[in-house]
Amino acid sequence: MLRRLLILLILVCPWALAVPQSYIIDTNNTTIRLSWHAFGGILSWATFSGVTGAVTLNPENDVDDHIHVTIPVATLVASNKLLTWQLKSDMFFESERYPTIEFISSRVVAQGNGRFRVFGTLTVRNIVRPVILEAVVKDPHAQALTLDATTAISRASYGMDKFALVVDDRIAIAIAIKTNNVPSS
Repeated sequence: MLRRLLILLILVCPWALAVPQSYIIDTNNTTIRLSWHAFGGILSWATFSGVTGAVTLNPENDVDDHIHVTIPVATLVASNKLLTWQLKSDMFFESERYPTIEFISSRVVAQGNGRFRVFGTLTVRNIVRPVILEAVVKDPHAQALTLDATTAISRASYGMDKFALVVDDRIAIAIAIKTNNVPSS
């Protein structure tokens, strides 16, 4: 009787077998790139490294999906030394006062073909705003997870509105996350 009940449970409730896979972000192989236009169209950029965090994905139940990323502002490098200094200063990120940026997902929705829409909050300078990331998992069956995501934010909504007359408000963000090879359950 117990055996029949177990077989019935497996057939009726496939989600009971689904196990979320958790991955630790590979700090050395994960980067975040910001880009924006300034002075009438000149493309500027900056990158962050030293990213830490975890990714949990369950292909059978997106309620279990979760992404948490912490970004050290001190690792910011821009296209030139003056811009790097300006971005780390109190004009923008205030790296000494606010040493980290944090993203925490609230929901990850599968869109099919390895594409996901990630809803969450981005905390910059202790200002928390909702963001939506468009993400792609390169090979969902690989041992190491490779996830590329993009979004755009308003820098003014995070209190970084200096030079508004010459620097666009829209900041494009490209994220390339690589995880360690061994998922844990």
